[in-house]
Amino acid sequence: MTRTYGNDQCTSRLRNLLAKALDIILLLTCLLTSLPSTQAADLHPMSLMTRWTPQAQFAGYYVAKAKGFYARRGIDLTILSASPALTSVDALQSGQADFSVIWLSTALRHRSAGADLVNLTQTIPRSSLLFISRRSSGINTLNDLHSRSLGLWSGDLSLPARVLLELHHIQFREVRQSGTVNLFLRGGVDAISAMRYNEYFQLLSAGIEPEELNVISAADEGAAFPEDGLYTRGSLLETHPALVAAFVTASREGWRYAFQHPSEAVDIVLEQMRQAQLPASAAHQHWMLEQLRALMLTPAGQLDDQLDPVAFERVHQTLLDRRLMPRAVELTQFLWRPDAQ
Repeated sequence: MTRTYGNDQCTSRLRNLLAKALDIILLLTCLLTSLPSTQAADLHPMSLMTRWTPQAQFAGYYVAKAKGFYARRGIDLTILSASPALTSVDALQSGQADFSVIWLSTALRHRSAGADLVNLTQTIPRSSLLFISRRSSGINTLNDLHSRSLGLWSGDLSLPARVLLELHHIQFREVRQSGTVNLFLRGGVDAISAMRYNEYFQLLSAGIEPEELNVISAADEGAAFPEDGLYTRGSLLETHPALVAAFVTASREGWRYAFQHPSEAVDIVLEQMRQAQLPASAAHQHWMLEQLRALMLTPAGQLDDQLDPVAFERVHQTLLDRRLMPRAVELTQFLWRPDAQ
């Protein structure tokens, strides 16, 4: 009987201890869940404006946001899309965006005119600009565009094409080109401007066979203008150098992940396109991402996103010679040097 009483007494004490432990656990749980998230509270809100609407051209940034690469480095990033009413360079200058995707030629012109723009990375260090015509048109070389109709985009997007044609003394009939290839498909223009990762695929998707087209590379003809770069304001760089560096690091991580996991990256891009109520073609976005891989990576598979001084000087001098910028721009002031911070 004594042994039984002792066992009952131990059991009772054990139950009391367990009950108290559960009460403590519940109390701690309530306290922890009632506290604000330290991680969320510590995030610094920042914004990036891409050069156009969502597509795989900007996959690295969408991937970095979706995978938490920006948040991991203390940034709550909002990704905005440019439009004809508000370009990425205007958004950056006006303070409506902290970072923007801008072509090198556009950034140089604005910097020359006094804009506080600084190049952080040259995301696309090569040109993918093409002039495309039907073989039946007889336009086989750049000189064949003389006196023919050519579709050009509005604004600074037409600058590399205009410079190249002027350098070759080619006079042509300009036709304003939209974001589609419909005018070309209907025969309304002899040739169009195209990006290899975008409009060229649209033509193939419309049922035109590659052998039916004549493709002229602007880079091969002397207009090797680097395209997308990441930019910020010099003032932001001075006040928040660590955040700027963190943003660049996370963006690079997003691009590496996108190229290593293309299917997942395309899914992320397609979701962004659906949210923006845009037509979303998985095949097109996969093509775009593959073309970007060829433009952005070295043969060894590394990101090639440092602005090449030789490329800078080539574009810079061309714009000066054509009087397309009012004054020279110093590379050391235009290019971000993280090791100099």
